[in-house]
Amino acid sequence: MTLKSGKNMSCGTLVNCAGPRAVETARMAGLYLPVEPRKRYTFIFDAQSPLECDLPLTIDPSGVHMRSEGSYYLAGCPPDDDPAVDYDDFTQDHTIWQEKVWPIIANRIPQFEAIKLVNSWAGHYAYNTFDQNAVIGPHHEVENFIFSNGFSGHGFQQSMAMGRGLSEIITYGTYRSIDLTPFAYKRIAEGKPFTEKAVI
Repeated sequence: MTLKSGKNMSCGTLVNCAGPRAVETARMAGLYLPVEPRKRYTFIFDAQSPLECDLPLTIDPSGVHMRSEGSYYLAGCPPDDDPAVDYDDFTQDHTIWQEKVWPIIANRIPQFEAIKLVNSWAGHYAYNTFDQNAVIGPHHEVENFIFSNGFSGHGFQQSMAMGRGLSEIITYGTYRSIDLTPFAYKRIAEGKPFTEKAVI
C-alpha cells in the first residue's frame, strides 16, 4: 500500500473494513472499489399511546422505516435526493422529520400521530454504487487484500455471517460454513452485478 507520504507498506493479510472510506483504503493498494458515503437520517421518538407489542422493522414504500427501540421507537430514511456526500458531512436536515417521516409513520400507524421526538442524527451508508450489495473476500488478483465493504445499509444485519466467513477465508483459505463466493470482488471486475433490491 502506498501512503499519502509516498511510503510503501506491506503486510501478510489486509482486511478493508473502512466503511464509507473503503474506497480510499482500496485506492492505496491501487484497487478500484465502487463505494461512496450516502447520508441517512435516524429519529428516536416516544409515543403518547405506545403500541401493545413490539414493532418489527417495518418499511414503507417511500423508504421510511420504523421499529421498536427499547421503550421508544426508531424511524429513518434516505433523503429524496440521495447523492454522495463528503466524509465529514453529518449535517441534519430537520425538515425531513416534519415534512416526510412523521406524516408517513402517522399514516401507517395512527398511534404515531401523537409522538415526541427524543433524538436524531445523520450518518452514512457505505453505499455500493455497482449493485448495492456487499463486497466480501479476497481480491481475485491481489489475494492478500480482503474486502468487507459496500453493505449499503445491511452491514449490521449481516455482520455475524460476514465475520464468520472472513475468519474462515483468512484461516483456511476457503469458506467452510457459508459460501460467500457470490459476494466476491470479481463480479465487479467482470461487470456482473449481484443486485440487492431491498435498500432503504
